[in-house]
Formats: sequence, C-alpha cells, structure tokens
Amino acid sequence: MNSQTEKLSLQGAAGAIEVQRDQPADTPRGTAVIAHPHPLFGGTMDNKVVQTLARAFVACGWTTVRFNFRGVGASEGVHDEGRGELEDMLHVVGQLASDGPLAIAGFSFGAFVASGAAHTLWSERELQQVVLVGTAAARNTVATLPVEAHERTLVVHGEADDTVALSAVMDWARPQSLPVTVVPGGGHFFHGQLPLLKSLVVRHLRAGTA
Repeated sequence: MNSQTEKLSLQGAAGAIEVQRDQPADTPRGTAVIAHPHPLFGGTMDNKVVQTLARAFVACGWTTVRFNFRGVGASEGVHDEGRGELEDMLHVVGQLASDGPLAIAGFSFGAFVASGAAHTLWSERELQQVVLVGTAAARNTVATLPVEAHERTLVVHGEADDTVALSAVMDWARPQSLPVTVVPGGGHFFHGQLPLLKSLVVRHLRAGTA
C-alpha cells in the first residue's frame, strides 16, 4: 500500500498465507484484519476497496493486516467456497492479532468471510469494530452478528450495486435490525466514490473511540 508496507508469509492450514501489514504513525489502537473479494473473480488484497479500508483504519490509528486467501498470489492451496477462507482469516488473526483490540473487516466475498470470523470470534474475545462493505449476501449465507456488536458494526452498500443487490443485503440485515448505510448511486466497486467510502469508515471508527 505504501513504501513502509511490511510483507509477511504465515503458515496456514493450506500452506503459506501471503500478508501485508501497515502501521499507523503513533502507537496502534489495535489490529484490523481485512478480507478481499472473491478469488475466482480477480479478488486480491490489493483490491482498491480493500486498500481504501486499510487506509481508513491506519488513519484512525490501527495496525492493518491484509492477506490473500488460499490460491491467490503467493498464498498456497485452492479456493474452498468460503470454508477454507474463513480458516485462513482466523489463522491470520491468531498469528498477528492474538491479543489486544481487534477489528474485522471485508469487502464483497471478503465481507461474507469476515462476518463468519466476527461470529466465531465474538464469544472468544472482544471485537472493537466490524466493517462490512458490499457484503456478498446474494449467493452466500452471511453470518448474523450478535446484538451487542451492532453499535460497533458498519455495513455499507451501494444503492446501484449490480453484483450484489441492495435488497439481498437488506434481507440479511432486516431480521437482525442491523442498520445499513446506503451510498446513493454507488456501484459494487464504488468507482469515483472511494473517498466517500473512506470518510464513512473513518467517521465510524472515530465515533467508536470518542
């Protein structure tokens, strides 16, 4: 993401996991682990939305960890329809964010995986923040979030998303009474609206530390 980005390789269940870590200027508030979009459709940790999320977290004082799911880039293994990818994310959390404040985030397929990580980890440790963008709720069973997590959760979706219909996300969020922030005219990849997306995430993160 920048010249100070640290490149790492971790050992996961399917082999090596390629990781990039960025540090804030001051003492970190905690660690944010961010998941990328669908591997079979070109999704990687270098996706522009994922990098926008990382920049927002770093700007708010978080150490930020992005990683490639199995079978992407230098990460070993093959795509596993979300099951193995959740395992990858939990491995990254366990190795790079095993203690201290934790945030979980993801974009598209990565938001689906991140929801599973948040659901799994909630009973084990406190999650400070959950950020889900363009959540892939149309073809995946996105995990529900505990009521206690709602105030710490930001769900953002584009009004004009033609990859994941807004209605699918609302159908997931409605039974939970989980608020969804809708970007007017926004598409799945937020073309031309990434600065707005970043500002929404920054505002949410700063409100959570006020």
